[in-house]
Amino acid sequence: LNQSIGELRKQIKIDEDNLEKRKIFDSKIEEKEREIKPYSILNDLIGSADGAKFRKFAQSLTLNYLLNLANQHLKILNKRYILEKSDELDIVVIDKYHLNEKRVIKSLSGGESFLVSLALAFALSDMVSSKIGIESFFLDEGFGSLDSTTLYDAISALNKIQNSGKMIGIISHIENLKEEIPLQIQLKSTNGVGKIKIII
Repeated sequence: LNQSIGELRKQIKIDEDNLEKRKIFDSKIEEKEREIKPYSILNDLIGSADGAKFRKFAQSLTLNYLLNLANQHLKILNKRYILEKSDELDIVVIDKYHLNEKRVIKSLSGGESFLVSLALAFALSDMVSSKIGIESFFLDEGFGSLDSTTLYDAISALNKIQNSGKMIGIISHIENLKEEIPLQIQLKSTNGVGKIKIII
């Protein structure tokens, strides 16, 4: 009996020692799991052998940044619209005047497309402005697709942007624009000969 008791106590001691060792191992495992967690997250986000997952991740970050800048310009151009990224990295337009309805770009009218394109163009210039100074813009048409109210809003927004330090040039045949733009270069043809007239 004494011998059996001794054997049992020996097993208990071995078990207690193993439990202490396990606590040490568990602590080390927790430490390693904390170290590996950031890499596991990165692997879930961008870890694919062909790099496609990383490309999509990088494009998503860039598109989010671009749309954030574009929405700042849309607040000036027309507060009705907000641009948002879809899961497929497409641009979706949220129409605040229609219960925040989400619309695809293809469903926009000519005037709406013009405003969205203009906001995206200004946003792109903001993105590269840290490396390349873009101080001037030339807009070639697009104004013909705007109704009178939207045209007035677009001109007012462009004036605000110009007052911030950028030069805005507009190439257009729309007569209504002449009243809104004080400095003009007009090209007129007389008997087949082009003449330039500067109006200040």
